[in-house]
Amino acid sequence: MLTYVGKGYTSGFVENYDRVADRLNAGEEDIELVDGPDDICEGLLCESHAHCFNEGVVKRDETARVSVSVLLGETLAAGQRLQATPDFLAKMRLAFAAGDIRQACRGCQWNRLCDRIAASGFAGVKIGEQPEPQAGLRPRPTPAHASRFSRQP
Repeated sequence: MLTYVGKGYTSGFVENYDRVADRLNAGEEDIELVDGPDDICEGLLCESHAHCFNEGVVKRDETARVSVSVLLGETLAAGQRLQATPDFLAKMRLAFAAGDIRQACRGCQWNRLCDRIAASGFAGVKIGEQPEPQAGLRPRPTPAHASRFSRQP
């Protein structure tokens, strides 16, 4: 979510993710953490071997949840909602660029793209505004982050 620039697995996935981004940017909904596939994954769930159910994806999601919990100083769990405010997104992106919440990125096929987006100062992201560059901040070449989010209660 932090590095989404309109690229994805399929054109249907990208169209769906764009709709999710539009809803978040319009303030129509909060981010809700869920166990399992979410609104972002919706475009892939019709596939016979949906990527979202792979054990590696489930493990990365859990690793991401723990990393973000540490950053925020609270235990995050399914059902919890977070507001995608500019301050929240800026905090998350700074931590992402610094490598503080990227432990879950190991093994993700989008890792290199996310590295480039973070290194660019998050140029072209579709969710929230691009954060102001912070002097002296250099992204570490560690993997990117993916979490499950949903608009469903």
